[in-house]
Amino acid sequence: MTALSEVLGDPQYIQVLDKGFCGLKDVMGNDSAIVEAARTSYGKGTKSVSEDRGLIRYLMRHRHTSVFEMVEFKFHLKMPIFVMRQHVRHRTANLNEYSGRYSIMTDEFYIPDFDRLQAQSTNNKQGSGSPLEGVEAEIAMNTIKRVSSEAYTDYLSLVNEQGGRDYNDIENRQGMARELARIILPVNNYTECYWKIDLKNLLHYIGLRKDAHAQFEIRVLAEALAEHVKRVCPIAYEAFEDYIEGAVTVSRTESTLLQDLIAYSNLHHVSMASAYEAVSVKGVQELLGIYKMSKRELSEFQAQWLLS
Repeated sequence: MTALSEVLGDPQYIQVLDKGFCGLKDVMGNDSAIVEAARTSYGKGTKSVSEDRGLIRYLMRHRHTSVFEMVEFKFHLKMPIFVMRQHVRHRTANLNEYSGRYSIMTDEFYIPDFDRLQAQSTNNKQGSGSPLEGVEAEIAMNTIKRVSSEAYTDYLSLVNEQGGRDYNDIENRQGMARELARIILPVNNYTECYWKIDLKNLLHYIGLRKDAHAQFEIRVLAEALAEHVKRVCPIAYEAFEDYIEGAVTVSRTESTLLQDLIAYSNLHHVSMASAYEAVSVKGVQELLGIYKMSKRELSEFQAQWLLS
């Protein structure tokens, strides 16, 4: 497996977490390839859009995404196994991963910083909450380090490699098969892969995994991937930031409620928050019934439009 120290000086590599990385190995195409494909598709109809930047932004804005598939990226990635399990959920890519059947897994485990040691979120079943403090944080950190170290020592013992526990009392050991011995390693063990994906699907990945609600460990990977995309396709990425990543979508029911609040606000010369208070004076349940929204939808609506 490739050590972080082997690639740190390479400008095509970005460090991810404590021992991982995101390296750009190859690219097919750039902003020009998107424009070229679009003009072939639409022919003379694109001439009114004028310059390349305007055309790319038009395509992104109107979700004409097939032309973004003309650009492909091949990455060399290293990440903890639990991050890889989220990573491979994106099935629109080609991947070849380091094999623990053929090779000995390395003694590289993700050890989070102290400020990453957080409690379970009280309002998000799959998220983290406030940081652990004092003795509890120390215990958590020591447990992560101890379990990682002990599991790797036991793993080496099973495969009969140096560094494992002393099995001198058993003569002529064969050692367990690597493919089975690896099952005792925790998911903070690092793995490595080559990953190829087109720009359309890569931007979808970034939009999901760079979001504030994504797990921190995959979010930093998505941020590194985004940096590579910015360098290769700056115009396309700018359009993605403006029309996808930084955009706010509104459902039909939210649009109706929003229009009613704006109308009330303009009629009575009050703020949107005051308009909402007036509209919801009969109670939240009636408001939910009128606009056919769930409590969570209404809460998200308030956070997006009334509290910011």
